[in-house]
Formats: sequence, C-alpha cells, structure tokens
Amino acid sequence: MSVVVANPSASDDYFRFFGLNHQFNIDLAALDQAYLAIQKEVHPDRHARGSDTEQRLAMQMATLANTAFQTLKNPIQRGLYLCQLHGVDARLETNTAMPAAFLMKQMEWRESLEEREDDLAALELLAEEVDNSKRETLAEIAQAVDGAKNYERAAELLRGLLFIDKFALELDDAISALV
Repeated sequence: MSVVVANPSASDDYFRFFGLNHQFNIDLAALDQAYLAIQKEVHPDRHARGSDTEQRLAMQMATLANTAFQTLKNPIQRGLYLCQLHGVDARLETNTAMPAAFLMKQMEWRESLEEREDDLAALELLAEEVDNSKRETLAEIAQAVDGAKNYERAAELLRGLLFIDKFALELDDAISALV
C-alpha cells in the first residue's frame, strides 16, 4: 500500500498542499474538506501493515497536514505565512513600531479595562469595540494581500492584529471573572 497525497510535491507550500489559491480570504469549508481527505489517506492506522518506509511517510504526511491546516485555519498565522511566501518577514520579535493612532487606541482600551474592571456592561461594550477593530483589521489585511499584493503592509497590519488579539484575551479573562 503506498501513501497517496493530493499533491505531495507541494509540501513546501501549504496552499498547494490543500489545493487552495494563495490568498488571505480562503474558503474554510474547502480547507476542512481537503484536510479531512488528506488525513483519511495518510492516517498512520491506515498504513499499520505497510513497510517501515510507508509508515514513516504516512506519519510525516499526517504531521505536515496538521501543521499546514493549523497555519491556514488561523487568520494571523495564514497572513504571516503568506507574507513569508512572498519574501516578507513580519519581524515580530524585533519590529514593534506601530502607528501613533494605533498605540493611542491601545492605551485607551487598557485604561478602559482598568477603570471598568468591575462593570460587566462596560467591558462587554469594550469587547464589541475590540471585536469590530479586529474585523476591520482582518478586512484591511485581506485587501493588502488579496487586492494590492502589498505584503509589507499586511505584515504591519498583522503585527497590530497580534496586539488586538492579546488585548482581547485579557478582556475576555476580565469578563469571565465577572460572570
């Protein structure tokens, strides 16, 4: 029994691996479907009676499918991956420079969280504002990648989205503590 994968030569490109176009806005249902089809083919249990080489290859392909799926399913990871594919390093560890307006908004949110940490209604309103900001940023990333093919701009927006996501988690924790 040989290991069959949709496109094994595409293992260096997660989009090709799943038969998807290189774009930020992807069809998540198509990603799920492609992932399940590949997992069904390469699941190690299916190759338990194969040679050691077939078993090892099945395990490697299953691992690759998991990694590729997790990367493409998460919008931030997908965006960073697209930037990487197009030669743009987001420099997450070293480039923390953000536009002044963005930093001011972050400071406002933090102050609101601190001032209203016991006010569930106020925190829920803040969560809605943060969620709207996240949606707007995701739309801007989609435009930068899918529309303008401006991966430098996408990387900048993705760095901002990481800040928004981190704050959203802190805000969720604060809300959960009150519920």
